[in-house]
Amino acid sequence: MSPTTLAAMRHRLALESMVPVPDGAGGSISSWAHVSPVWARIRPLSGSEVSDAGGLAGRVSHEITIRYRDDVAPPQRFRLGSRIFDIKAVIDEREAHRFLICLVEERVP
Repeated sequence: MSPTTLAAMRHRLALESMVPVPDGAGGSISSWAHVSPVWARIRPLSGSEVSDAGGLAGRVSHEITIRYRDDVAPPQRFRLGSRIFDIKAVIDEREAHRFLICLVEERVP
């Protein structure tokens, strides 16, 4: 695998975190809040189909590489327009605090 370069990061993603929002009845519901925009490289890894509620749903795995940040972790997600990538694991590339490799699963309707 070749080292990551800034030039390869051509996608502008939104990093999002789940936050509780009051539901007006004393409880809360989960919603997604924008954390920060990030430049990223997206690399598809694999795809599959799974049975979901009586139908088939697609699942696609990707590797998303961003500049190092210490606030990225599952269960956050990335958004690119209408595409959503759930973060499953975060790896500090070469443990150098330069780049993060995020293993993600894209939600496919």
